[in-house]
Amino acid sequence: MDARLNYFAGPNPGKALKHLMSAGRALKESPLPAATQELVALRVSQINGCAVCIDMHTKEAAAAGEAPVRLNLVAAWREATVFTEAERVALELAEQGTRVADAPGGVSDEVWARAAEHYDEEQLTALVILVSFMNTVNRLNIITQQPAGDYEVGQFH
Repeated sequence: MDARLNYFAGPNPGKALKHLMSAGRALKESPLPAATQELVALRVSQINGCAVCIDMHTKEAAAAGEAPVRLNLVAAWREATVFTEAERVALELAEQGTRVADAPGGVSDEVWARAAEHYDEEQLTALVILVSFMNTVNRLNIITQQPAGDYEVGQFH
């Protein structure tokens, strides 16, 4: 399968995407726990059906030492016992933030309040930006049918 577009073929789109990807790298340095970041990125990508991002975030999380059982259960996190309460609320916020068209108001006050119990303002900011970032990148990949499966850990660092 070939992608519809090569985003880096022209100077202007490539420049814009390099800036966008630098925002993603900056999120890695945020105080939001790295494991939470990968779980959230994976869940958003699963919801959106972005194979490239599922490939990347599964491999990055595994390379960072994430347990295979946790990666395998992200899609069914509500029934899984392997996630902390903080991770569970981050996953719920990610789901609601991704499915904004499905519910008036997007993220509910209840989920936001529970997230604020586990994360400080800087971490919440990083979480919100991460959910938004992943939705953007997912759409860029899905619209242009970027193929998945060949990602190598650290490829975009």
